[in-house]
Amino acid sequence: MQKLNLNQVLSQKLSPQQIQFIKLLQVPTAELEARVEEELEINPALEEGRDETGEPQEEEILPDSYEEEKKEDKDLNLDDYLNDDYGGYKMQGDGNYSPDEEEREMPLSSGTSLSEQLISQLNFLRLDEHQRTIGRQLIGSIESDGYIRRDLEAIINDLAFSQNVETDLDEVEEVLRKIQNFDPAGIAARSLQECLLIQLERKEHQEDEIVQKALIVVSECFEEFTKKHYDKILKKCSLEEEDLKEVIHMITRLNPKPGGGSDGLMRTQYIIPDFILNNVNGKLEISLNSRNAPELRVSRSYSEMFEAYDKSDKKDKKLKDTVSFVKQKLDAAKWFIDAIKQRQQTLLKTMQAILDYQTEFFIEGDETKLKPMILKDIAERIDMDISTVSRVANSKAIQTEFGVFPLKYFFSEGISTEGGEDVSNREVKSVLQKLVDEEEKRKPLSDDKLVKLLNDKGYNIARRTVAKYREQLHIPVARLRKEL
Repeated sequence: MQKLNLNQVLSQKLSPQQIQFIKLLQVPTAELEARVEEELEINPALEEGRDETGEPQEEEILPDSYEEEKKEDKDLNLDDYLNDDYGGYKMQGDGNYSPDEEEREMPLSSGTSLSEQLISQLNFLRLDEHQRTIGRQLIGSIESDGYIRRDLEAIINDLAFSQNVETDLDEVEEVLRKIQNFDPAGIAARSLQECLLIQLERKEHQEDEIVQKALIVVSECFEEFTKKHYDKILKKCSLEEEDLKEVIHMITRLNPKPGGGSDGLMRTQYIIPDFILNNVNGKLEISLNSRNAPELRVSRSYSEMFEAYDKSDKKDKKLKDTVSFVKQKLDAAKWFIDAIKQRQQTLLKTMQAILDYQTEFFIEGDETKLKPMILKDIAERIDMDISTVSRVANSKAIQTEFGVFPLKYFFSEGISTEGGEDVSNREVKSVLQKLVDEEEKRKPLSDDKLVKLLNDKGYNIARRTVAKYREQLHIPVARLRKEL
């Protein structure tokens, strides 16, 4: 039996203007210019340049409705409404990670893909159409790092079913060997061992004794080499310790991923700082990158057009539609300008709070001076929602006299010391990195020994935490750090 029930539910929804502000807030400087250009194209009521009155844009009075929207936004729980379109709530970083975190692509340089380069080289070989088809199938099976991990028997089946090409293992391997002679060296290998062997075999001076010994080590003692069992290699290959050092140096300089990037293209990242920090006689002064402050104004001609239409007879339907269109464009232009201004104010307010919190680091540039800081600490200082701080910190960077740092760099968890104080885990990581750098490479420090040394320095830290930090610093286990 169906029943009708009435339920009262109190909910808040984001207005289009709030959504626009949220999107603009999380846009980095590198993308803001393109976003402004897009808005200028779609809205004829928006123009570049200062307001014709000559007054700075920052002094313009925002509409009352906009201020009311801002007050409402302060108490609004955005987490209930923000989905994948607007980015994640948490920051990626220590203690602030969320799998929903929005990933931003940096500007890319144009280039030729790996597959296109290999097909181009294939066309230079004197192959018949049958062999060329096999070659294209093999190149299509090469993964982004340059390896063919698909079994050759499976590739033969693919050729039979999809290309109607009958072949056998010997013929496929013959074409594969030709492709393995292409650039970059090591391409189309089926394993790391084969990749290294291909590169060693292509060394200019094949008669070089070290090259020959390196080939023997990789072909006959590869497992011992990967596990750094150097004593076994010395015995098995009848090498001198000095020769083995040179062999190891040669092998470790080879490219284990000849395919390069994740998509076969060379990526160029352009880091454009959103903030500029200057130390003027000990006083820290923060400013926004000028690209964050585009000069925009509402079109005077559209404003006059609206005033003229608004005073005329509104009985004409076409005229009413025209007035509605002009008003919509004018409102959109005003809202966009206000959102840009609010973005600037929020960015500066948040960055100033981070600067005040981490003053010692910004003065000295010493990583050990960083204090434990999470999103909530800054949100409370500037009286804003944590999600707002997250959006400011995401994809933003600051230029200092010590280099350019992403804002996420300054957020970290705290570790207790023997004195009861909290220090940033970045300080602990810095000490950990120093211990590893200064260790005796013949007998690298195990995680247990690293824990003891850190505890001796006053850091109360568990072994599993040391292992986690070591992995985050891309430091291999002790056995793999061993050197002769």
